[in-house]
Amino acid sequence: MTDGARGAQNAGFDDWLDAAEEASGYYLECPNGHGSLPPRRVCPDCGATDLADAPLPETGAVETFTITHVPTPAFEDDAPYATAIAEFGPVRLTGQVVGVDPGDVHSGLEVELEIAVSQTTGDRVLGFAPVSG
Repeated sequence: MTDGARGAQNAGFDDWLDAAEEASGYYLECPNGHGSLPPRRVCPDCGATDLADAPLPETGAVETFTITHVPTPAFEDDAPYATAIAEFGPVRLTGQVVGVDPGDVHSGLEVELEIAVSQTTGDRVLGFAPVSG
């Protein structure tokens, strides 16, 4: 993929990552209350085109997860690691769970966003860190 194509593909998402890094995360909400992440011009649930920014909750909860023990060769130094889908209000996000042993990840675990740089690709990636209680 060329840098130009990658830039077009990530338009809007990079802005979202910037906001999330600054603790100003947001999602797009349609008039019917459906939430989605940018880049998006149309609600994926109802087709509405009148989308507005809404504040993303600071914490979410792990809905489901998987632990990878045998990854592709590019990620073998990271194994084992947990990847989760976490619900932050009306949106669900997918990311790697960091800062905790993969065996301690469970459904319902309260997490916050963690933006990191992938050691494999150099791209910024979305992750989750457990909320310290």
